[in-house]
Amino acid sequence: MPRNPSAQPPIKEERLRIGKPKNTAAGIVGVQKSFSIGLQEAGIKRTLQSMLTVNRFDGYDCPGCAWPDPDDHRSSFEFCENGAKAFATEATRKRVTPDDLRELSVNELSKLTDMELDKMGRITNPLFLRDGSEHYEEIDWESAFQIIASSISKSENPDDNVFYTSGRASNEAAFLWGTLARQIGTNNLPDCSNMCHESSGVALSGSIGIGKGTVKLSCFEEADLILVIGQNPGTNHPRMLTALAACKENGGSVVSINPLEETAMKRFKHPQKPLHIIGRGAQIADEHLPVRIGGDAALLQGFAKTMLSLGAIDSDFISKNTLGFEEWERHIDSVSWDDILIQSGVSRKRIENVGTAIAKSERLIVCWAMGLTQHENSVAIIQEITNLLLAGGHFGKPGAGACPVRGHSNVQGDRTVGINHHPSEGFLDSCEKETGINMPRKRGYDVVEFIQAALQGKVRTFMALGGNLVSAMSDTERVAEAISKIDLTVQISTKLNRSHLITGKEALILPCLGRTEKDPAGFVTVENSMGLVHSSRGSLEPASKSLLSEPEIICRIGKKLYPDGPLDWNIYHDHENTRYLISRCIPGFEDYNTRVRSKGGFYLPNGPRDGPSWNTSSGKAHFFCHDLPERSLEDGRFILMTVRSHDQYNTTIYGMDDRYRGIYNARRVVMMNKDDMRDIGASAGQEVDLTSHWGERKICSERWKVVPYDIPRGNLCSYFPEANVLVPLESTAEGSNTPTSKWIEISISLRS
Repeated sequence: MPRNPSAQPPIKEERLRIGKPKNTAAGIVGVQKSFSIGLQEAGIKRTLQSMLTVNRFDGYDCPGCAWPDPDDHRSSFEFCENGAKAFATEATRKRVTPDDLRELSVNELSKLTDMELDKMGRITNPLFLRDGSEHYEEIDWESAFQIIASSISKSENPDDNVFYTSGRASNEAAFLWGTLARQIGTNNLPDCSNMCHESSGVALSGSIGIGKGTVKLSCFEEADLILVIGQNPGTNHPRMLTALAACKENGGSVVSINPLEETAMKRFKHPQKPLHIIGRGAQIADEHLPVRIGGDAALLQGFAKTMLSLGAIDSDFISKNTLGFEEWERHIDSVSWDDILIQSGVSRKRIENVGTAIAKSERLIVCWAMGLTQHENSVAIIQEITNLLLAGGHFGKPGAGACPVRGHSNVQGDRTVGINHHPSEGFLDSCEKETGINMPRKRGYDVVEFIQAALQGKVRTFMALGGNLVSAMSDTERVAEAISKIDLTVQISTKLNRSHLITGKEALILPCLGRTEKDPAGFVTVENSMGLVHSSRGSLEPASKSLLSEPEIICRIGKKLYPDGPLDWNIYHDHENTRYLISRCIPGFEDYNTRVRSKGGFYLPNGPRDGPSWNTSSGKAHFFCHDLPERSLEDGRFILMTVRSHDQYNTTIYGMDDRYRGIYNARRVVMMNKDDMRDIGASAGQEVDLTSHWGERKICSERWKVVPYDIPRGNLCSYFPEANVLVPLESTAEGSNTPTSKWIEISISLRS
């Protein structure tokens, strides 16, 4: 039987139940869920050990999101419900052994859902899938490294090799990974940020000279106004709710801007405050603006028109720190209110009310996530945010600034230490000097470019440091076609996922230690969303004696390829040596090994926050002028965005319920406005087929159930990874090449 695994989760019968969306997030139910999943997966002892050491000063960093911990203290339980799900499933007692995979072919495994694959447990041994075989078999480490070295050595061009990185990798692993790729001779270092916050990095670098946020966690207590745009903190960054509640307690205001009014932005019951749990909790958002999908740029320009009409600008800050204000002012003046109202779907009165609050604010923070970064004009949208912040002088002071809220726990740190397909000359020069390796200067592939190259047969070896690219990426079937053309695919992983089943002609799975587990080489380090670098030390016994740490795996591949230098890969099994090398290569990491041992770690330099100062070609921050996009849809078509459910984190599915939105026992759903349902003749729970449109190309996906939901007319919402198949590979953001998973043109067919 030929190898023919399914790239998409199987369509299984789902008993959809539709309830009312919740009005309050967290509380006692969140506490119960946190403990129950741990007990189910890991048992009492491992659950308590994990819970008591996560995010502690001397513990391990949560493998979930990158939301920061307080600088000067830790609470008794410094984690959230989704964090508990992440570390509990990593600490699971279940195991995937070579014997299990002798019984199950990759074809059979692909008939399992993503949740079923994850719940099989931790991988215990290195595994090899031979060309022509359907079954993985056990392989020893040395043989695995020899297969990798042989494949890379046979490459005619260094750029035939691609090194993908997930945001869970430590700073040490990521730096070594990038160094290995560049010793081979390529900057082909696509990573998960290419699919999520790449637009933020491009926009912020152009505007303020740094591709990161400019606030600290303490700023939330000092802000008088916080805008939360295109983000769902209650599911994706639950501990952020504590910071938003602190802003409110100190007299500040919070505004929610999103096509969906998410539960956590209504009310929040702090799980460690008894009065919250037994009472009504804290109101979070003072105002919710239900912007249409893709209408954020118009809304932000409406805020700017209001601000400028009131003369509420910081002239002194603008003259000392910026360029382009006058041109931007003329541009905003020329924008039509009619265009703003049509595109945003929000009334002028409500826009002006929030715009007036922005004008009066002395300490404004703007937060955003993938609701803004995955549009064709995402870079422009984010620069509309920096325009507002610059006009009000909201940099270089506590309680104010830009806050892109990252997803994966170390996605920002990975980029800082060199996971970049277009690294700076300064970085390459420094690394070349310190390592003795001739660093390649040619720009490498991002994720979209990698898939396009693989489709053309230009990739020989693909190696992934964590992650699940097949499920995370847009245009699932095209991705599967691309991967199948590769000679060797290698996954460094803890648990099974769909990327282990959709492989090249041959495939390796190299099982590694998880964040929660003891590493004989000591602690590793990560960087949170706000630029603080700190240690992470696992406390659990490894799931298998055969596991290696990610840095050791990389070093042993490096040693196999380059036994005679110039870099002595043997010494970097020791994380201290890797940190010492990083400290010599990257500004801001000076005295790394000492500073990271201090309580809580250390902040990396951040010019707009610490000065303000601006690492741009002009030495100043820049205002940017962007026209609103011109868009039109054929009659009967809709715009779809993809989101997470409450029972998942990125592509990891923990359960079938999205309890905050009142959707149970189903994932293959499409949320739709009741009036739109009436117009097409759809009823609640009815099955429909969805077709996405990109030029002449159509992508069809069958059997989605309609859920009536409070969403702007003409807009739809579905969960990824199931809906990723509908996102055309060619549809990407200008400037960042990020897939447009928040703007998918859709037609709907009712199933009889």
